[in-house]
Amino acid sequence: MPRLEELSVRAGDARLAGTLTLPDEPPPADRRGRHPNVLLLPSWLARDRDGAYDRTGHPTWFAPGPLASDGPGLLGRLAEALAARGVASLRCDPRGCGASDGAWESVPLFTKIDDARDMLAAMRSHGALDLRRTGLLGHGEGALLALSVAIGDPAVSALTLVGPAARSWRSVLRAAVAARGRSGTDREHSIMAALDRWSEDVLERAARREVEMELPLPTGELVILSLAGVDQAIHTPPLALATMLHRSVSLVHGGADQWSHPDESALLEDALRAGGNAPSRRVVPGVGHDLAEAPEQVIDEIAGDVAARLEPRDLPPALLAIEGME
Repeated sequence: MPRLEELSVRAGDARLAGTLTLPDEPPPADRRGRHPNVLLLPSWLARDRDGAYDRTGHPTWFAPGPLASDGPGLLGRLAEALAARGVASLRCDPRGCGASDGAWESVPLFTKIDDARDMLAAMRSHGALDLRRTGLLGHGEGALLALSVAIGDPAVSALTLVGPAARSWRSVLRAAVAARGRSGTDREHSIMAALDRWSEDVLERAARREVEMELPLPTGELVILSLAGVDQAIHTPPLALATMLHRSVSLVHGGADQWSHPDESALLEDALRAGGNAPSRRVVPGVGHDLAEAPEQVIDEIAGDVAARLEPRDLPPALLAIEGME
């Protein structure tokens, strides 16, 4: 069984509550007692550290889950699979979710990127983790965060992007609203029903650089949605970031993803290849955005893939100094 450590990560003006999952088995002798490791970053909407909807902190936003969803979310499943392969991982409640500070609806995208950097720094200060073998796994919006962090961090070994978008948030949102309108996927959640209903207003107000918008939920609740993050996401397409990345990348997409069409990861694959990378891409048939329908074998294969790509990287001087500390 993996060993769990509860961590409190200082991220700017907030404290993020997280879980460090460590393998039960010691690392190989040539690793100086340190485990390879992966930072796990969740998708959009209010979610907990496991990647599941934050029904505890936002009970009116999400409908009660069916029995099938009572288990861990995608990131919780991946943390266990990684530990079984000798890889440690950190996952945190985003701002305003779970036990972390803040309000989810008022956090800009660029703050989320900074938070991801602070989580990575917290991992690097932990004596049980190998600074030369660190990966990033981002789901949905977390894929954009992972790309943003990795571009400026040469010590990151590998990335896995699950259900990523490629184009502008404006284009992806409009396509997703249309897809959910046809299928009804996630419309039982009041926050999603409201976002889909008022999506064009959100986009237009963000384009006008309005500060915030009152988002009326079907439950009668009024959510004050900050529009800074929307504007930042519109002008930070992952496709542009992919052209600046030179790293090992795997793309994974659910074939029935109603948030980000599988064609999005195909566009990312093309951009990464054009930039001199050699990405792999896998589409899992009949599986949605959260890979909830994926069997444990698929989750284990995703974990095994990122574990195999955690090749040692050269460290900049600052990390060399940290590595030398006992």
